[in-house]
Parts: sequence; structure tokens; C-alpha cells
Amino acid sequence: MNPEAEQPQAAPAKAAAKRRAGVPVWRTGKPDAFLAAAVDTARTAIEGITDARTIGEHLAAKSEGDRLVTHLFESKLPGYAGWQWYAVLTRNSRSKAVTVNELGLLPSEDSILAPEWVPWAERVRPEDAQEQEPQESQPQEAAEEPSAPAAGADADDDDAPEGGAAAP
Repeated sequence: MNPEAEQPQAAPAKAAAKRRAGVPVWRTGKPDAFLAAAVDTARTAIEGITDARTIGEHLAAKSEGDRLVTHLFESKLPGYAGWQWYAVLTRNSRSKAVTVNELGLLPSEDSILAPEWVPWAERVRPEDAQEQEPQESQPQEAAEEPSAPAAGADADDDDAPEGGAAAP
């Protein structure tokens, strides 16, 4: 066996293990240092679309490509627990001017997701069945009680108009 032939095979295996599945190679590098340090610019941009109280702490600065960085902030917006505010920043080559490309709110892995579907028969709790029993017994009791005749139906049959004959 040739030891040199085995080395090239080991290097791609290490690179593949380091990179996350589904993430392009160009997005896994280090973020632009100048853009990564522009946390205040990203926060100010997000404050343009939401109240400052709904923006939490800075979570990360991720590289999206050459001179393109996404800043992530915790969301404190009611009903959006686990979501993250994001601001995508960029700059031209050799420039110190930061440009805001995109702003928004994204769900994270910690955001609230709907539970898996459970069949109805498995969702019924004992207290649900107890609530239905009194409702079911009321119609049975109503059926057992003698009902009063309906006013419109019996009135035509029993009572004839005074002094006149009933209609044939």
C-alpha cells in the first residue's frame, strides 16, 4: 500500500465532516472582519422596522460570501419566541462604507413549532368525555318528558271559528 495515495482521501473526509450538510462551501468561511464588527449598524437598521425593545442580544455574524455578512439578533417580539432578527450587510472592495441589503425575522431551530399530528382518538382526555356526558343526558331526559303540543298545529285542528263551520 502506498501511504501517499491514502492522504488525499483523508483530507476531503475531514473537510466534509467540518462543513454542514446543505450549506454551500462559500458560506462556511470567516466573515469579513469589518462587516462582522458593524453590529451597531445592523441593530440600528433593524430598529427601523421594529421597536428597539423587541431586539435582543446579538447572537452571531455569519459569512454569506465575499464582503457579505448576516447579523442575527434575538427576537423579543411577543409570539415569536425563538425567532431571530437578521440584517444582511455588505461593502464594496476596499471601502469602509457599510450597506444594508436586507432585514427581517426568521424562525430558528428553537422557535415554536406545531406538535406532530395525533389522531383524534388519542387526543381525547378523560375530562373531555366527562364534559360530554351531561350534554348527552339532557336530550334523553327531554325525550322522556311529555311534550306540550305545538301552539300552531293543534289550534287549527281543535278550535273552529265561532259561529262558522270548519273548513272541509
